[in-house]
Amino acid sequence: MVEVRFYGKLRRYAPDPTPSRESLLRLEPQPDETVRALLARLGVPLEEISHVFLNGALLLTCNSMAPWLRYPRPVDRGEGLDAPLRPGDRLGLFGRDMAMLVV
Repeated sequence: MVEVRFYGKLRRYAPDPTPSRESLLRLEPQPDETVRALLARLGVPLEEISHVFLNGALLLTCNSMAPWLRYPRPVDRGEGLDAPLRPGDRLGLFGRDMAMLVV
């Protein structure tokens, strides 16, 4: 299973987007599926995303300040949305309306 957590306006892609509920989706990754492919499968447009965290490490950001804040980066997956997914992974997706929250 892969856990996907949606934040900000991306919550509407969660099974229950109610603000009082946890915006979490659990699903099986497809063979050789990347973060980019999973986002496409879920119908989440890339232009709505400001930050992607993979297992607590910053995989992608639209904010130029993030490198200065020394967020950990995934060490074994490369960088960007072409990182492969594995069972047990946790993805955190932050919408553009949450861009400053991360910095």
